[in-house]
Amino acid sequence: MSDTLQADMLITGAKIFNNGEVPVIEDLAVANGVVIARGDLQGKFHATSTIDGAGRWLMPGLFDIHTHYDLELEVAPDLPESTRHGTTTVVIANCSLGLAFGNQRDGDNDPIVSCYARVENIPKHVLSSCADKVNWSTPTEYLQHLESLDLGPNVVPLLPHSMLRIDAMGFKDSISRDPSDAELKAMQNTLAQAIDDGYVGFSTDALPFHYLAEQPHVEKTIPTQFAKYGELKALTQVLRDKDALWQATPPKDSILGTLKTFLLTSGRLHGKALKTTVVAAMDFAHNKRLSKSAVTLAKLMNSSLIKGKFYMQALGAPFKVWSDGAITPLAEEIPELRLLNETDIEDREGRLKILNSPEFAKAFKKMWMTGKTGFNMARLRRLLKAEDFALDRDLRSMFIERCPVKSWESSDFQAVLEKLLAHKVGQSEGLQDDELAAFNSDFAWVEDEADLILQMLRSFDIDLTWNTTTANRDPARVRELIMDPILLPGFNDSGAHLTNMAFYDVNLRSLKLAAQGGDADVSYMVKRLTKDPADIFGVKAGTIYVGDAADLILIDPDNLMAHDGEACVQRRYREEFNHEQLVNRPEGVVSTVVIGGKLAWQNDEPTEALGKQPFGRLLKRAS
Repeated sequence: MSDTLQADMLITGAKIFNNGEVPVIEDLAVANGVVIARGDLQGKFHATSTIDGAGRWLMPGLFDIHTHYDLELEVAPDLPESTRHGTTTVVIANCSLGLAFGNQRDGDNDPIVSCYARVENIPKHVLSSCADKVNWSTPTEYLQHLESLDLGPNVVPLLPHSMLRIDAMGFKDSISRDPSDAELKAMQNTLAQAIDDGYVGFSTDALPFHYLAEQPHVEKTIPTQFAKYGELKALTQVLRDKDALWQATPPKDSILGTLKTFLLTSGRLHGKALKTTVVAAMDFAHNKRLSKSAVTLAKLMNSSLIKGKFYMQALGAPFKVWSDGAITPLAEEIPELRLLNETDIEDREGRLKILNSPEFAKAFKKMWMTGKTGFNMARLRRLLKAEDFALDRDLRSMFIERCPVKSWESSDFQAVLEKLLAHKVGQSEGLQDDELAAFNSDFAWVEDEADLILQMLRSFDIDLTWNTTTANRDPARVRELIMDPILLPGFNDSGAHLTNMAFYDVNLRSLKLAAQGGDADVSYMVKRLTKDPADIFGVKAGTIYVGDAADLILIDPDNLMAHDGEACVQRRYREEFNHEQLVNRPEGVVSTVVIGGKLAWQNDEPTEALGKQPFGRLLKRAS
């Protein structure tokens, strides 16, 4: 024993995937939070704990590059729904939203509640509770606060543009005008100081359906969307000068606007390339050209002509969204549905008043049936799958999960409509009592699909839960996107949309898709989920060489290949939120999670210390 070295942890006989290299079967030793040895270590170390890695894949902990965990960190800093999946590093403050400037309350406005509630579909009481606890007011103080938390994963901070605008201009002015020269200069100085303090970059947002949630501003979008090109150019120049990163979303409805905006990445036009990561490359069911356009845009921006550093994020899973009645992020781009989303989720009476309005019903029906009948341009665009809406309004792809009429649960809306229309002509065999009761009362007037949806919303409101997959329905196309070296796997939206999305396992799904090509493709995907994002975001992480931080995971490859991400979605009540949440909990896929050299998860269970002491660390921009 005197000839052996001491280790805190020894993992034996695992197949190690690291930094895109050919995988090797080795042992790995950890001490004092770092990897201290790799190779054939049998008999060379005495370890406090030994983990048999035979038959397992050992790799660096995975990155989640697009999260909205800013708020959850305040109530559950261990982030259990991500760490259980092998995520050991999360990027926060995406889409221009975050807590870097505290709660920013001014007596009349509550920016955290107003900015987050509809954009990220987080209940207002959850947001208010978090805002009540905020005791900092500057980006520097926020970093100090993050370092004081009992973090589960490592945290990579961006500075959020909406909150920067509020800080410089005040809430009301930030959503009504351009900044003065002095205000813009102040924003530049604040951003520059934040980057010097360790923020890895800056996040903005231009998606045209991100709206405020508090009266009297519910018809306005979040502050970042009031920034014109000149403001973005001035702020991104700060990032360019400091080699920091810009995280953005495209102005969806403007091809020219998108091109002009993202040419800010260009080294040829601006003297030095700007690292830019953008949401999102997906294969939309309603418009098949969009994913091809995203790849084309990325190739153009990174070409020798433009000389950019442009990384478009790709989602490695079906884009499946759950909706509670009309309350859904998919509604915000459709004016008739957006009107319903402007009400508080508890305001059922307010939504019913809108739904019962004859003018609204007429407008709703016109919207719902657009492109579905006749011979016109809208019909042609629908047939060619070239529509603008993310929601394809196809009843066959809209599935009922929860409904007061229990017989309809697990059915699609088309099946309900067909039953109803058959019943209206006397064909009622096989109908259940609750269906008959509905068909003979509230739904007796329904003649077509628009009527059906309208009455569903009137009768059930948020007691009706349904889901639809609007993009990434074809696994083969998803694999093409995430394997494309011009794109970057990500866009999980973890920590947002509590009852709308459950993408916590997307990194695992990406690994599963990659594994179809054998070890070489697994090695490639591991690098894309670890070292590549670490380099792009400018932090020191993502590998498990000797001397590296011991952020690592063990995966059971057999259970990974058997993993069905759709089947693992569950609804769980989270005491931290006083609210239910959609989660995704595969069993046996990630057998071990180690963060900072400490055992965080093993065999699908968290260790006792997780959430009670620091595991992860604040990852600042590497100098």
